[in-house]
Amino acid sequence: MRSDPPPATAIIGAGIAGLACARALDAAGLPVTLFDKARGAGGRMSSRRLPEAVLDLGAQFFSVRDPAFRRAVAAWRKAGCIAPWPTSLWSAQEGRWARHEDDLERLCGAPRVSAVTRHLAEGLTLQAATRIERLEGSAGAWQLVDEHGAHHGPFARVVISTPSPQAHPLVAPHDATLAEACEGVIQRPCWAAWALFDAPLPALPGVDADWQAVRLADARLRFVTRNQLKPGRQAQGESLSLLANLEWSEARLEDSPETVVEALLEAFQQALPEGVRLPAPSALGAHRWRYAQPDVFATGEAVNRDYRLSASGLALCGDGWRGPRVEDAWLSGHHLGEALVADAT
Repeated sequence: MRSDPPPATAIIGAGIAGLACARALDAAGLPVTLFDKARGAGGRMSSRRLPEAVLDLGAQFFSVRDPAFRRAVAAWRKAGCIAPWPTSLWSAQEGRWARHEDDLERLCGAPRVSAVTRHLAEGLTLQAATRIERLEGSAGAWQLVDEHGAHHGPFARVVISTPSPQAHPLVAPHDATLAEACEGVIQRPCWAAWALFDAPLPALPGVDADWQAVRLADARLRFVTRNQLKPGRQAQGESLSLLANLEWSEARLEDSPETVVEALLEAFQQALPEGVRLPAPSALGAHRWRYAQPDVFATGEAVNRDYRLSASGLALCGDGWRGPRVEDAWLSGHHLGEALVADAT
């Protein structure tokens, strides 16, 4: 007597939540296909490669608190795709810099932040550069329709790991409960700028010459990192990633990249000690994350608190269902993957 084939799962979004879900399914021998509109996996853990430098414009590093995530991170460390960073972290306010010290280990992808998601994607089926615009069908027989009208499927289950405003139009025609859940999650935008320099940054009095990152108390700018001091990038020249405050980003969502990077670089200049001037940048740019970070987290039952799974086979995961950290996004996808495995077996 032949048993039924295992249920196939489609995952829309190949960020860390979607990848964590896919890895849990794949480890259990269940078929899974990832779809992403970008050219590869990564989501907000992706890097921009320029001829002169590799720049991180999304997540800069992550920390570990949960035991399950700690086990995953140990495997990444063994694979050589992460390293401790930053080890020289500072805070700045009105030109005064102080070392930020705590007991929390921080880690970064090596040689770029996207090394983590590339590692997670190894061996998985990924259809990149494929924007899914709608779902057709019903429970157990879902079809994914892309922007060119091509159909993909059928799939027994569909996981959507994109930000809730992007997930909403996919689930709304099929599941009112999931659509309502999406409406309860607010995703805030963020501008991320970058600057390249031909000359090194000037020394700052009382600050490590190789300081790596700084938190700022500024209405415009919240965080600055030096990309060439990240693991595996010592050969590239001086470059900064500048992450704007969420409120400031929201108010200037439609500004031009040129206006944004000018404002953020000026904010960093004002955060430097008196008399210290930045060298002239050789290149500038900015990227707008329209849905960068959840602001209002969805709530739910304890057994289903960091993802959503319906009887129709549609599911939601991602940082909006748990919290803004990389760890939160991974746990959301991992826990959903475990639930789908239990349901299938």
